[in-house]
Amino acid sequence: MRAAVLHSAGDLRIEERPVPVPGPGEALVRVTGCGVCGSDATEYSRGPVLTHLPVVLGHEFTGTVEAVGDGVDLAPGAQVVCGAGISCGECKPCRAGRTNLCRRYRTAGLQIDGGLAEFVRVPAATLLDVTSWGLASDTLALAQPMAIAVHAVSRSGLAAGQDAVVLGIGGIGAFLTYAAAAVGARVLAVDRSEARLALARDLGAERTLVAGEGSVAAELAASGREADVLFEVSGSRAGWDEVVAAALPGAVLVPVGIQREDVPVPLGSWTLREYTIVGTVAHAIAADLPRAVELLAGRADWSDVADEVLPLDEVADGALEPLTGGGSRQIKTVIDPTATRRRVARHGVGSTPA
Repeated sequence: MRAAVLHSAGDLRIEERPVPVPGPGEALVRVTGCGVCGSDATEYSRGPVLTHLPVVLGHEFTGTVEAVGDGVDLAPGAQVVCGAGISCGECKPCRAGRTNLCRRYRTAGLQIDGGLAEFVRVPAATLLDVTSWGLASDTLALAQPMAIAVHAVSRSGLAAGQDAVVLGIGGIGAFLTYAAAAVGARVLAVDRSEARLALARDLGAERTLVAGEGSVAAELAASGREADVLFEVSGSRAGWDEVVAAALPGAVLVPVGIQREDVPVPLGSWTLREYTIVGTVAHAIAADLPRAVELLAGRADWSDVADEVLPLDEVADGALEPLTGGGSRQIKTVIDPTATRRRVARHGVGSTPA
């Protein structure tokens, strides 16, 4: 099989490798689509940060079950999506259902080989059978990042009738907007790009604001809204300062984007204002991945998020390099490991899988 293997920063090679054989509790998946995200770009541009090299990148993948090991009840040919997070199932967080906080947590595509390959071997517990949904493979390749958004919304406690701010409409911010609107919240989306704000409106945002053309606090006041939950997704200090400035007493602040520098924490002020600061990382497969697929099925076409699918040979130049340089044209770039050239993405329910 062919696989995209990261050896060191900037050194990604398309290699021929043996097709893995699944062991007990594992499944072999024939990959039909794999998303590329900012974490992949970080490992490629300045890694290893989280990766154990060399490794096949790719943690946002879907495919069909090719073979299974002992103790696995997935049927060969079943369409599956992978949550990528591998948990022990035995530690205290795992027993509480918080598998993303497993004390021995690993991720396919970071610490073990992932889905930027024609085949991938993973624990069957990371897979969800989605055959009955009938969704196109290119749509299902968006399930893992959608699950991250679902998890962040769940962690925040956002509810119907409340007001939310989503600052930063990139890959996760776009899905977060959709997931927040899906619970019945009113969403103010903030970004520097008019095109991304237009997408946010299509995904359910009630209002949008061009970053730098006014403050979030002023926009909320002008519309008579008070934000119950503020999601900072850009990972920038300016973005964090903006949401803190807009947070009224009792607000929930969710730093989704990872800050690149330490941020001063005025605990005395935050205590008196009774803020709730909520961390969020990855997702819990059992709770969040089924909801993510449900949300994907609720929208007929995701071409405005991912409209073109790339072959494996273009992972570096067509996906990782643009993400590294901040010039990615698509919100999400999907790779089809079996494709020989770029093609138009196929989305929707009842579409022929890619």
